[in-house]
Amino acid sequence: MVSLRARLGPAIYMGGGLALVGAAGYGFVALAGHTLDPAHAAALASLYLMVNIIGPGVFSALEQETSRSVSTEAAAGRGTGVVMRHAWLLASALLAAVLVVLVLVSPILTDRAFAGQWGLFVAVLLSVVTSAAVYVVRGLLGGLQRFTGYSATLAAEGLARILPCIVIAALGMPDSTGYALIFAAGSGFGAVAGLFWLRGSKAPVEVPEATAMAAVTAAPPTVKDMARALSLLVGGTVLMLVVSNVAPIVVTGRLTGDAVTAAAFASAFVLARIPLFLFAPVQAMLLPSLTRAAAAHDFASVRARLRVIIMAVLAIGLLGVLASFTVGPWAVQVLFGAEVRLSAVVVGLLGVSTVGLMTALVLQPGLVALGAHKSVTIAWLAGTVVLVALLALPGDPIRAGVLAQLAGAALVVAIMLRALSKALRGGTAPAAATAGTGVVASPPPRN
Repeated sequence: MVSLRARLGPAIYMGGGLALVGAAGYGFVALAGHTLDPAHAAALASLYLMVNIIGPGVFSALEQETSRSVSTEAAAGRGTGVVMRHAWLLASALLAAVLVVLVLVSPILTDRAFAGQWGLFVAVLLSVVTSAAVYVVRGLLGGLQRFTGYSATLAAEGLARILPCIVIAALGMPDSTGYALIFAAGSGFGAVAGLFWLRGSKAPVEVPEATAMAAVTAAPPTVKDMARALSLLVGGTVLMLVVSNVAPIVVTGRLTGDAVTAAAFASAFVLARIPLFLFAPVQAMLLPSLTRAAAAHDFASVRARLRVIIMAVLAIGLLGVLASFTVGPWAVQVLFGAEVRLSAVVVGLLGVSTVGLMTALVLQPGLVALGAHKSVTIAWLAGTVVLVALLALPGDPIRAGVLAQLAGAALVVAIMLRALSKALRGGTAPAAATAGTGVVASPPPRN
């Protein structure tokens, strides 16, 4: 019973935290759809998706690299203080760069996506700052496998986002800027909650002797080492979030004369993407175990864990696709207050594309654990190119958006599967795992 509780406890806590984050996302878009006019509701839906592109697009990459570095240090029996300092330094540098870029593109962004509401742009800036903090904290917690603390960051973020929005709506004072600022500030509360669980994290982590002997044997990574690996992951993660979220932003921009249909498509897109947003932190639980297995050259465990998770994704995804085809159009109207009814084919195919993206989110930590950062970036770059090309097709913008999502996700999965198969079939981590990082991997054990 104790062993079962130890195994299931983190998953249960993570599930609860994910449920709160998902409810907050749904509640945010639903409240906007029911309490604001279509133009403002569409602008808030664009903000919701943009927040999930810009902040996480940069800083979830930092979370993954921090988690990988912490896991590697733990596998070698060393403390994590050096990695922690480097992570905060890199977060500050990335934050400054992102803020500068956003300020430069602010006129176009505000006019096209936010219907001229500068308050929503301020909310985007706030979301970037809070994302920088929460993703560093989550990277440290994930690498240390303190998933209860990781779950606490999710729960705090979800509650801080949804409860104040409910209060505003109940008081009859709906305001798009108020909703946006509350939503953006939620990640900051998540970061504060996670700091409590990082106490004592500088101490060495006990690991089995066999694992420590097979793990990497070198000095802790420098800032330059982490920055080099991070640069590849940032590019890949930004492109991943573009592939995952940019279609409704483009469709809204093309349907400027039909705000009602644009709002309905954005709501359907958010509804179909909820499983993806909920599934993303599963990477936090996968990456540390895969990294330690790869460090010990236990590639059989890497294969087995990825296989089990992919089967679970396909099983859960099938249920989601069926729901999208059958009750999806109804849910968009009833739950999000859409004024037009989209076809079952549109909503259902958006659900299919979500399953493809969930599969890619399982394959990505496997590639990162093996050090194949370049393969991650190449896969998402190819998917982005196809997505953008299809979104620009003349004719019905909604048809182009659905086709772009399907093709982009399929190409990403195909490239990742090929890269992962090649790395595992070779029986050793690819050269990218150690090249330029100052890390020397010990040779795999002989049979």
